[in-house]
Amino acid sequence: MADKKEKTFRFVIVGGGIAGVTCVEQLSSQVPSADVALITAGPHIKAVTNYKQVSKTLEEFDVEERPSSVLEEKFPNLTVIHSAVKSLHTQSHSVETADGRVFGYEKLCICSGGRPKLLTQDNPYVLGIRDTDSAQEFQKRLSKAKRIVVVGNGGIALELVYEVEGCEVIWAVKDKAIGNTFFDAGAAQFLIPALEADKPESAATCKRTRYTTEEPAPGAGSALGPDWHEGIVLRGTEQVSRRVSLEYQCEQTLRLENVGSWPVYIQLTNGKTFGCDFVVSATGVVPNTEPFLNGNNFALADDGGLHVDDHMMTSEPDVYAAGDVCTACWEHSPLWQQMRLWTQARQMGWFAGRCMAAHVLSEPIELDFCFELFSHITKFFNYKVVLLGKFNGQGLGPDHELLLRCTKGQEYVKVVLSGGRMVGAVLIGETDLEETFENLILNQMDLTPYGEELLNPDIDIEDYFD
Repeated sequence: MADKKEKTFRFVIVGGGIAGVTCVEQLSSQVPSADVALITAGPHIKAVTNYKQVSKTLEEFDVEERPSSVLEEKFPNLTVIHSAVKSLHTQSHSVETADGRVFGYEKLCICSGGRPKLLTQDNPYVLGIRDTDSAQEFQKRLSKAKRIVVVGNGGIALELVYEVEGCEVIWAVKDKAIGNTFFDAGAAQFLIPALEADKPESAATCKRTRYTTEEPAPGAGSALGPDWHEGIVLRGTEQVSRRVSLEYQCEQTLRLENVGSWPVYIQLTNGKTFGCDFVVSATGVVPNTEPFLNGNNFALADDGGLHVDDHMMTSEPDVYAAGDVCTACWEHSPLWQQMRLWTQARQMGWFAGRCMAAHVLSEPIELDFCFELFSHITKFFNYKVVLLGKFNGQGLGPDHELLLRCTKGQEYVKVVLSGGRMVGAVLIGETDLEETFENLILNQMDLTPYGEELLNPDIDIEDYFD
């Protein structure tokens, strides 16, 4: 094997999504003399643009698909290899691509992302949405549809249900409330009226992703950007603007049959059966580890991700991992948790690049501050949403209390307190509280004296804590 390496690179990164590209950028700027290779299946890479540090830990950025030549122009020592990975041989430090080429590496970072968990494999009436190709396929099929069933409760399902027009949507949710990965029932109740209202006319400028309409190359597409539905017209055949019915607490047992007037019927565990044109499976992702495991000894976490330590290193020597493919197995800060989100893919890719560079340059490196506090900023149903810390009381047990403030149609503020200290928050709407709350969570100040006043809208809370 070792004798047929076409070339050996100092650093090889697998995957052209946010984690991989950020890792490449970080390595190329820290060790400009090093030969770096990026192995990616598609012709496009995902780039972070308009990056803004909003506060100590909150960051906002856009995700854009760009031709990989953009990266090569920026970094003269970078080679982009357009192929999927067929196998990895950690012993001989080599990677074999699908087109039969073999490349050696000194250090490797696996950023192969996640793939959609599908309700069922290979059913023509079940569509998983995860990347640009599947979003375009969805758009095409929706244009002929009268009714679809959406299964899932994460970010893509939430946005999908909000964006689809001219088609009846049955939304099957396994939890008691919508958006369970992100919110509690209270926040869900706050958001539901937005599903029933008419959508505001969309602003003509869409700020995040622009999708090119060239025929996509087959192979692993990388995950969708946060504004993936912008510029894609999601419209069915019906004249209604939006019609969504929710079915709660039902796992999906797919009995897909063609017995009646609909192309396919889906039976939910709550006993109901619906006919529809097709089923959209938006039930999250599984780490895409497959091509790397065979013949190697990677430790895997319970969720199937590659086990990484606080230097983003896997259990195999000189192999690092970042983004959706990995599972953070160091001892977490009490205010942080891993969620397979854009922000974390960027942070992990960046930190993995820093660690690889530090190890090559024999410099010490500490876990980055971004892993101190979980923070995420996004938009759902046209509202700004900020999540901080243990925003859903994750892992806190019964010993925590919630403070809530809600102005219908305007804002929803939830604070999670444990032992009188703020440990998490959900902010929906233009609340302007994110920096103050972030500080209160980071400095763990005892808030007992303020009691309910903490959320009193007549008190400018920032005056207290500056």
